[in-house]
Amino acid sequence: MAEKLSDDERRAFEAECLRLREEHRDLDAAIDALHQAGPVDQLQLQRLKKRKLTLRDRISFLDDILTPDIIA
Repeated sequence: MAEKLSDDERRAFEAECLRLREEHRDLDAAIDALHQAGPVDQLQLQRLKKRKLTLRDRISFLDDILTPDIIA
């Protein structure tokens, strides 16, 4: 599918992917900070982890779009 993308679409997907990777790293840091702060709010921790998984799924989807299929 990567070969069907216009240059503008490719740039937009790459920019979104970079933004999502940064947000994913930020969530990692927030989860670590939450653990180090003492007693953990389990609901907040669960929400952060769920958001992190959602980001990972979207990043994987975008990577699949941006990476050309190679027949080995």
